[in-house]
Amino acid sequence: MSVAELLSRFRVFSHFNETQRVQIAAIGTIKKLEAGTLALHEGDPATQLILVLKGAFRIQHTTQFGPLTLGHVLPGDLIGDMGYIDGKSHGADAVAETDVEVLAFDVEELTAKTNLDHGLSTAILWALWKSLSGKLRKANDQLAGFFKGEAGAPPLEIPDSRPLQDEDFRVDMATKRDLFQEQQLSSLEINLLSTLSRERHYEPGEVIFHEGELGDEMYVVLGGTVLISKFIPGAGDEALTFLGRGDYFGEMALIDDEPRSAGARAHDDGTTVLAIPRDVVDGLLNIEQVSSLRLLRLLCAMVA
Repeated sequence: MSVAELLSRFRVFSHFNETQRVQIAAIGTIKKLEAGTLALHEGDPATQLILVLKGAFRIQHTTQFGPLTLGHVLPGDLIGDMGYIDGKSHGADAVAETDVEVLAFDVEELTAKTNLDHGLSTAILWALWKSLSGKLRKANDQLAGFFKGEAGAPPLEIPDSRPLQDEDFRVDMATKRDLFQEQQLSSLEINLLSTLSRERHYEPGEVIFHEGELGDEMYVVLGGTVLISKFIPGAGDEALTFLGRGDYFGEMALIDDEPRSAGARAHDDGTTVLAIPRDVVDGLLNIEQVSSLRLLRLLCAMVA
């Protein structure tokens, strides 16, 4: 089986067409590493993007008490994806836990190739988004395991979190446009998102969406602060992160069609968000139309 044919078996590359698989296979190098080999070293520059073909890696972080295992990477998974997106040094070691076989891409060569091909660049970003969003979902689930030994789940009966529309609440078009211009989106993206997004205000503590529910919108923070939290059995909601102006959230459920992996609510100061409906997101991020590279790159960076 050729490398191009092999790529089609893995979820992160399943959206590539045949030509793109051949293009990407041509710049990859197959390597075999023995168990115990350090493939990526914490603190080193991100020079490789690696697809695991066979075997498993252990991802670990060095602490004063010794190596702390953060997770495992299996066939079909990528390592080095966060460094490829944000350009920062590796945040952890990747150690071969078994004998492994990988397909390694030089970051500079891959970047040069994608810069010349808009479609290939979009396909790579989709692969990175699939990889990063999958890891984020696993991390969210593992958080519950730290407390209970198994992933928790919110109550089965999830109330409808969508607020009643306040007919008196409005955000003018110029305010919306300013937000999207700050993110250096194109004129097309700015016009579409400004026109088709729906402004909503949430009082402190008010729920935007619940963990576990299906999503039909993603959001961007216009003002105030949003708290993203995870339900921990026996402990309630635990904060994962706080989001401010210009931060997107809720997009994963739209793109991978999985339930919300965490909940979102307005923090102590309340928040105003712009809700972007699924059909608008589908139009902008349609891989066939290659509509919005900048927005997809921005979403990848935020997940990373």
